[in-house]
Amino acid sequence: MTSVDWNDDGVTIAGLWTYAWAAKRRPFLHPVRTPAGHVLTVDAPDDHPWHHGLWFAIKYVDDDNFWEEMAPYGVVRHLAAPTITERTDGSVTLTGDLHWTRPDRETVAIEEQRRITHVPIGDDAYAIDLDTTLVPTADVRLDRTEFTTWGGYGGLTFRGRPDLTDTKLLLADGSVHDRLTGTPSAWLDISGTVDPGGANAPAGITLFDHPGNRVTPVPWYASTRNETYGDEGWSNFVNAAFLWDGPMQLAKGEPLRVRHRTLVHDGT
Repeated sequence: MTSVDWNDDGVTIAGLWTYAWAAKRRPFLHPVRTPAGHVLTVDAPDDHPWHHGLWFAIKYVDDDNFWEEMAPYGVVRHLAAPTITERTDGSVTLTGDLHWTRPDRETVAIEEQRRITHVPIGDDAYAIDLDTTLVPTADVRLDRTEFTTWGGYGGLTFRGRPDLTDTKLLLADGSVHDRLTGTPSAWLDISGTVDPGGANAPAGITLFDHPGNRVTPVPWYASTRNETYGDEGWSNFVNAAFLWDGPMQLAKGEPLRVRHRTLVHDGT
């Protein structure tokens, strides 16, 4: 059976990733380790302290900001500890209900049902599946900052540690990039060398878009290096930007289901 460990930070699955379900601003996954034990994520880096490892967020619900953690901003919180379901194949599912609460800390804009599943794959890889359904309590507009030199982001997001170096972005068509600004693809992989001077090991993470999502293939907003994060460092930012082309209107009670698979791997 796959190990499940409760601790002050949240719940840790298989010793590989921790879900900070009780975080006061929004839940997130960090650290996320490869099967060999290399940590790929970073939490609250100095340049963008609202970046938290691997997380799901939307920039604007109507005009309320649920992305940057600068007042006034909305929060996403679990109503209780997630329910754990363990299976004989080694998979583990965390299930929970969340509220997206506006900056007044009283008005619930969205009720969310979230499922996160750990899927063993092999000695060098495993998957984390996100299956979330958002149900607005009133008519809402989901939106982003329109892209100029930056923007367009919202949805499932990965921020890699700065010493994950020499990274490249690989798309399903085989093309390799240093930056993407709204390019659709069934999946995106970011791989590089983790812990240079130490383990110096190749590793990476792949985000898959589910073909049943409302916006598919999803446009990707991603960078290995970018002046927004500092020319000298590795930004390692990947976002499945499902609102890239424009806002999305949802009627009261209209469910929006979003599904992604994240493959965490050693090697390239």
